[in-house]
Amino acid sequence: MLQEIILAGFGGQGVMSMGQLLAYAGLEENKYVSWIPSYGPEMRGGTANCSVTISDKEVSSPIITEPNTLIVLNRPSLEKFEGDIQPGGWLLLNSSLIDLEPRRQDINVFKIPSADIASEKLNNSRVANMIILGAYIQLIGAVSLESVVNALKKVLPEYRHDLLPLNRRALELGIELAQKAL
Repeated sequence: MLQEIILAGFGGQGVMSMGQLLAYAGLEENKYVSWIPSYGPEMRGGTANCSVTISDKEVSSPIITEPNTLIVLNRPSLEKFEGDIQPGGWLLLNSSLIDLEPRRQDINVFKIPSADIASEKLNNSRVANMIILGAYIQLIGAVSLESVVNALKKVLPEYRHDLLPLNRRALELGIELAQKAL
């Protein structure tokens, strides 16, 4: 198993947190992982992306040029990274904020209005990233829900652990939506 994932969006959308969660979840499952963050010159509201590799074998290079999965939370990220996905790979996108149709016909596309769902069903737009991460867990299966939930305890500071149930519910919503689509 080798998953090379690029996660991208605006700063403040939880892109880095998703990447860290995937990396920690991989470690929980005794897999080899790498996580490389990349920020635009701005802080909040600027561009942000990270590369995550999860593998059953040692990771020879953390640099990802052709991801087999791309998770995008905004339109500029789709425009920038869509062309890089391996043929047959996956594109998961936040259709709440992306009004552009993907151009590629040789990839699997899963659109999820994660920002709308987070606001409407969970009354918290800040967990939109967890909904799309839940969909990833279901569609790709590189890590388990329980490993991601355990990783949340490491990524979230202790004073934010009261948000663990909300984040778990967001992950479960994403899983449910992906199950219905399969």
